[in-house]
Amino acid sequence: MQFLLTLLIGAVAAVHTFSFSAQIKRSESVLVRAVIDGDTIDVATFGRVRLLGIDAPEIGHGFDTTAPFGREARDRLASLVLRRWIRLEQEGARLDRYNRHLAYVMREDGVFVNAALVRDGLARVSARVPLSRLAELKRAEAEAQAFRRGMWGATPPLPPTSYTPRSGTRKSAAVEKAPRQKRRTFPKPIS
Repeated sequence: MQFLLTLLIGAVAAVHTFSFSAQIKRSESVLVRAVIDGDTIDVATFGRVRLLGIDAPEIGHGFDTTAPFGREARDRLASLVLRRWIRLEQEGARLDRYNRHLAYVMREDGVFVNAALVRDGLARVSARVPLSRLAELKRAEAEAQAFRRGMWGATPPLPPTSYTPRSGTRKSAAVEKAPRQKRRTFPKPIS
C-alpha cells in the first residue's frame, strides 16, 4: 500500500512539474544591451524586457523624483547583467501594457537575477497571478526582510538640498571674536 501511495505522489509531482515546464519557454542566449531601470533591460532580438514577478523603485525621469533605492536597484541590475549573455524564461502573458516582454532573467552561470534583486532588498515581489517561481521570490524577499537589506533596512541617506547650514560659519565666528561693547545706560527721568 505504501508503495502505491509513493508511486501516486511521484506521478502527481511529475505531472505538476511537467505542466509548469510546459508553460515556461526558455530563449536562446541573448545579450543585454542596456539597463533602463531596476526592473527593465534592453536585450538583443527581444527589445525591452520587464523582469517578471518583481517591482523595483522607480528612477525619476524629467520632473519625477527618484524613489529611494531606485538608482541602487538600477546599478545592481547593471552589475548583474549589462553586456552579458542571459536566457529569458517566459510564462503567462508575453507582454505588459507598455509592450515590454515579461520574463525571468537567468544568467549563463545559473544566477536567477529576479531573485537576486529581491534578496538584496532592491526590489519586492509583485506577482498578481500564480507563477512557477513565486515561492522562490517570496523566500528571497523574506530573507531580505530578516536581514534588513536595502529597502527593508534603515532609511536611505537623502541627498542634500541646495542650502545646507554649516556649523561654525564665518559670521558666528566673527561675532564671538568681536569685543563686547558695554551696554549704554541712560539716566532715569526725574518726575
